[in-house]
Amino acid sequence: MISAQAAPAAGAKTRGPGAFGGFATRWALLLSVAGGLALFAAFPPVDAWPLAVAGPALLVLALTGRSLRASFGCGLVFGLALFVPLLYWLVNEAWYAWVALAAALALIFAVLCIGQRLLLRLRFWPAAVAGWWVAAEGVRDRWPYPFPWGRLAMSQSVAPDVRWVAIGGVPFLSFLVALTGAMIARVVLCYLGGARRSGGLAGPVVAAAVTIGLVLAGGLLPVDPTGGAPTARVAAIQGNVPRARNLSQQLNDTEVTQNHAAATSELAARVKAGREPAPDLVIWPENATGLDPYDYPFIYAVLAGAVDAIDRPILVGEVLQDPQRNVGQLWVPGRGPTTFYVKRQLVPFGEYIPFRSLISSFSSLPSLQPENFTPGRKAVVFGVGKIKLGDVICYEVGFDALVRSEVNAGANLLAVQSNDADFEIDGQLGETEQQTAMARIRAIESDRAVVYASTTGESSIIAPDGALIEHSGIWQRAILDGRVPLVSYRTLADRVGAWPEYVIIALSVLALGWAVRFPRRKRTATSQGAGTVEDAGTVEDAGTVEDAGTVEGTETPKDAGIPKGAETEPPRGAPESI
Repeated sequence: MISAQAAPAAGAKTRGPGAFGGFATRWALLLSVAGGLALFAAFPPVDAWPLAVAGPALLVLALTGRSLRASFGCGLVFGLALFVPLLYWLVNEAWYAWVALAAALALIFAVLCIGQRLLLRLRFWPAAVAGWWVAAEGVRDRWPYPFPWGRLAMSQSVAPDVRWVAIGGVPFLSFLVALTGAMIARVVLCYLGGARRSGGLAGPVVAAAVTIGLVLAGGLLPVDPTGGAPTARVAAIQGNVPRARNLSQQLNDTEVTQNHAAATSELAARVKAGREPAPDLVIWPENATGLDPYDYPFIYAVLAGAVDAIDRPILVGEVLQDPQRNVGQLWVPGRGPTTFYVKRQLVPFGEYIPFRSLISSFSSLPSLQPENFTPGRKAVVFGVGKIKLGDVICYEVGFDALVRSEVNAGANLLAVQSNDADFEIDGQLGETEQQTAMARIRAIESDRAVVYASTTGESSIIAPDGALIEHSGIWQRAILDGRVPLVSYRTLADRVGAWPEYVIIALSVLALGWAVRFPRRKRTATSQGAGTVEDAGTVEDAGTVEDAGTVEGTETPKDAGIPKGAETEPPRGAPESI
């Protein structure tokens, strides 16, 4: 493969202390695998958050000196190494659903990696690469079917830098994590290019150290002004479901509802006995009842009995019919069911089946969801005394705009109702722990306490600073209760909304356009007799003059007998390697 390391002509302009032209293809592929696995390990259940910067860093090293086709290959390998293990919990639904989703996300990532390869031509490529990660995550969050798993920021729920989300939201934290990785990659490229021998390594090292320090300094940001806020006592009920090896037995709707009612009655007995204070609000998880209480009098009676027992409002996760909707509905003592929130962001191939008739011709997947759910259209804030509760349901916790809309509508407390039983049949923790991490980040982002209620666990009550007030295990009945602040202050992230993401993506698109123009500019300059090789695909401060016809992995001495001032223009009509 033609790429890598070329010797500049005498008098030619190079940018940087070294001249490393990239690894051999086999090593680039291994770096891609290592990068994808490192990024996977940054997320729960491994939760080694420092490895998040290794993913972007190793991808830069793998793409340096690659052709566009080879860049696609490196991106595909990286994507598979990330998404296959990250989404392994989907095997509990169907192995082909897991394989198809991981492969689709990896393919999208691979196509986008061609853009990152082009951005490596720029002087300011570390910042451009960081912007590329935000843009790539923005694409995956929206197209073709939204799926926000694997975002860099979502690996940082327990890291010092997580507080940056209160300033610029999740996209801004992803930018900072990627920038840190890119700056580390820049140091490595300079070292491999000989900067240590020429004394040019100090600048990149200092720049990387300053970047790392500033990013980690996010832990010192005063973004949790909860002092003086009123408080309320909330309870989360994890009723558990029948643990079975198939979904039809596991999702026994009647038993699931009775389990949650029984746990609530147990809490009521503790309160009556004086062992615990009464909660102001009780939250049940998603699908606490899968049978519409308006259609099933028995279910209605069970729910009403639980409300009467605790004598407090309960937010119940329900499935309502005509049309079919996934909702959180507030049941109030003496009144029964009242206001409800309808899930807005439905799970593709879960709550609705795209191309249903086509997929039915070769798969039984559509039979798992015979009728598509109908999405909601608006945020809903439940008023329970001084509590203004905003609700999102399961998968929705991954979407910035949905959580933000509840806060901006006036919520001073957030609930995440979830049903993780489908993904835990074989004992895996990946899905539920990944969603808990997202909930903790949402708490910090909006400075709101979050009640995360799951049918099987893990359930949590999360403080506005992301700390766990109460926490359960899985596959057990659990009653969580705690006192939480009711914060009305809106963080900068909630006030500016999606603008940081839009600005970063717009600048990244402009940078990509600038990078694409470089070959044309080089040809124009050389045709006018310019004596410098300018903007010829140089990786800033790595000194790489790309694609100058040397064989990958070989090194050309700097003064290889080229007379001083010799013309650097390539032969006319010679193809330019990318």
